[in-house]
Amino acid sequence: MTKQGIFEIKENIKIAKDVYKMILVGDTSALTAPGQFINIKLDGFFLRRPISVCDYNESEIVIIYKVVGKGTEVMSGMKAGEKLDILTGLGNGFDTSLSGNNPVVIGGGVGVPPMFNLAKKLKEEGKEPVAILGFNKAEEVFYKDEFEALGVKTYVATADGSVGVKGFVTDALKEIGEYSYFYTCGPEPMLKALYNATETSGQLSFEERMGCGFGACMGCSCKTKYGNKRICKDGPVLVKEEIIW
Repeated sequence: MTKQGIFEIKENIKIAKDVYKMILVGDTSALTAPGQFINIKLDGFFLRRPISVCDYNESEIVIIYKVVGKGTEVMSGMKAGEKLDILTGLGNGFDTSLSGNNPVVIGGGVGVPPMFNLAKKLKEEGKEPVAILGFNKAEEVFYKDEFEALGVKTYVATADGSVGVKGFVTDALKEIGEYSYFYTCGPEPMLKALYNATETSGQLSFEERMGCGFGACMGCSCKTKYGNKRICKDGPVLVKEEIIW
């Protein structure tokens, strides 16, 4: 169920090139699954900014965002103590019941954050996930240490080979051996490459520009094998078998 609330910024720090981590304090009760997102209202901007949830507990939400436009640039300058109007509990999130014992979680760039809470939940359920984090170059890498602190074996792939496996997440996937299921979030070309490279079923979280964030405006609709779906409400997570490219 979607909730609107006021959150106070506890921390807002730079953790990689153009990438920031923000901790928000408020009512998190609408968050029910890893992979959901929040929608942030910014003064002076017509549309809210959808940002995936990296982690959360009963009173805090952690988000990681990249400065790519004026809205996120404004966010990067915000200080502890400032307040934000936020919609929480958006999207369907990942279903961990389908994972099997040895799933792989794969994030590319700003698709990495939702993989963290997912990996954490999978570990809590007694499963042994492996993580693959994809970036362009070393200065963009973040959260490798945090995944490893969960006890998750973590591979990093960089397009220029400056850290970890040289190439893309699909190249790192070849190195991990067998896996029972896959979960992924990232840019669409990466998702399509994984769709073709993976040998199991899986769930893919799509990044899409959206208006309202809760299914009313139909601005983020996409076609699936089971009819049109709204990325914000029926997604952002879709099962591999329903996707039409």
